[in-house]
Amino acid sequence: MTTFTRLALRAALVAPLIALAPGAQAGVGDLLVAPTRIILDGGRGTEIILNNIGEETATYRISVELRRMRADGSFEDVTAPSANEIAARDMIVYAPRRVTLPPRQPQTIRIAARAPAGLADGEYRVHLLFRAVPPPQAPVATPADFKGIGFALTPVYGVTIPVIVRLGNLSAKAGIANVGKTQVDGKPAIGLELSRSGSRSTFGEVRIVKAGMTEPLAAQKGIAVYTELDKRSVAVPIDAKFVAQATGPVTVQYLETVDGVTTKLAETSTVLR
Repeated sequence: MTTFTRLALRAALVAPLIALAPGAQAGVGDLLVAPTRIILDGGRGTEIILNNIGEETATYRISVELRRMRADGSFEDVTAPSANEIAARDMIVYAPRRVTLPPRQPQTIRIAARAPAGLADGEYRVHLLFRAVPPPQAPVATPADFKGIGFALTPVYGVTIPVIVRLGNLSAKAGIANVGKTQVDGKPAIGLELSRSGSRSTFGEVRIVKAGMTEPLAAQKGIAVYTELDKRSVAVPIDAKFVAQATGPVTVQYLETVDGVTTKLAETSTVLR
């Protein structure tokens, strides 16, 4: 049977956002989201600002999702949640859950965590999903002699930000291993393995520096290792202007910045060949 398919792309959100620096303002199609990472302590809540910078009114649905990090840093949806994940999902409260934004119009989303009595200390995480709601579509026009089945497909794209709840006095340690040259999308990069131990996740910037140079050979912000992992792989693209210098002794650092204070989570020295 012949099938006539027309693909209509109407979504304003085009890519997932989970690795941006906290406090940053993320541009997602016609939607700006700030901040892009939330940390709560189970007490006072906070706010997320949505801003429609497009020329048309847009509607977004907001929901809580459970996702786990894979060893390569990508994410998978959770189909069988653990007790920790169920507790995380159940304690998050937010409003509103659906917003319609006129052009150049901001909207505040209030979010908090209500931890039940007796919940064990630890880190709990969900992902907040902002999903575009496509406007109603006109019927698909088909040729007069068409005898098959017609479809109008409207993909719906979403963007997520992590919401982390930390209860109690938590700590983490990190390490760096297996540093070596690799490629990302056919371009030179430096691959490495980050390890994590302790009761909380880590989040920071990986920098590869070389003695005598004022700028790093390679650097990448927003690198997290979440509590479901004890290690993950990372590939940091080499700055195009420093490819020729990316040999010999280097120092690799994993740095975490909280409230303007930067802490060195891990550091190692190696030789790039």
